[in-house]
Amino acid sequence: MLHNRLLHYLDEVARTGSMRKASARLNVASSAINRQILALEAELGTPLFLRLPRKLMPTTAGEIVIRHVRQVLKDMERVQSRIEELKGLRRGEITLAIMSGLAANMVPRIAVDFRRNSPRVKLTMRLLPSGQDIMAAVSAGEADLGLGFDFPRDPSLRVLASGVGRLGAVMAPDHPLASHNQLRLSDCADYPLIIAEEGMAIRPYLNEAFSAIQLQVEPALETNSIEVMRHAAMLDQAITFLTPFDIEWEKRAGRLAYVPVHELRGRVQTLMLIGRDRGVDALTSLMAEQIKAAITTTAGG
Repeated sequence: MLHNRLLHYLDEVARTGSMRKASARLNVASSAINRQILALEAELGTPLFLRLPRKLMPTTAGEIVIRHVRQVLKDMERVQSRIEELKGLRRGEITLAIMSGLAANMVPRIAVDFRRNSPRVKLTMRLLPSGQDIMAAVSAGEADLGLGFDFPRDPSLRVLASGVGRLGAVMAPDHPLASHNQLRLSDCADYPLIIAEEGMAIRPYLNEAFSAIQLQVEPALETNSIEVMRHAAMLDQAITFLTPFDIEWEKRAGRLAYVPVHELRGRVQTLMLIGRDRGVDALTSLMAEQIKAAITTTAGG
């Protein structure tokens, strides 16, 4: 293995064609540089430089080694730059575009954790009404990352993380059905139902499931607000239908329970984190890793 010091010796000797000039540039005795290069040549069993009267020139083997040396030095510069950014030594700003249901749940916790580790980085959360709006913001560079459900494929964007959330019954932890391992929709129909309004991404899944078992449902409340659905489910033995992503904070806090529903087992939503196809910088990449971990944990829980 070539030591970092020797890498610079080889690079500078090849550039200047002289031990003396390399010595002056590196502020190292020429004898020390020569000794290190001779030791490497002995180890490799071949000369790396032709010792001409007025100049040192790389041999064929030397050219191979020098190309490798310069690639290693470039890679090391990139690594050091990324480490500096990850350690928070540089200031920066990250803009995250999100859907409304996530704004009061898993995203604030992720933001707090990220800020604790990277206090110099400014975080901006933009609440956008639809997945198309989020995709457009990321594609245009108005947001660094986008977080939402079921984004369609777009060649200008890259999926950085994803997790599947299955729709299930959500209710207060002391609800009579909360202790069940699995429910049927007919079990839920005996209680006040809080249903997503027509036009929300959740509603078609529910319509299909109710229709498949010919269950006529009269909701106690219809709403286009996931926040309202969460709060209503805590009251009066009500039940709503959401994914674990929608109730991540309330479930962790013991305020809501999630129970799988047999007829909804195939009804899934995919939470996706997207970025621009050309890639993201080190700080944004760190934020993406934190969001990815939260998605994986919540989907698995």
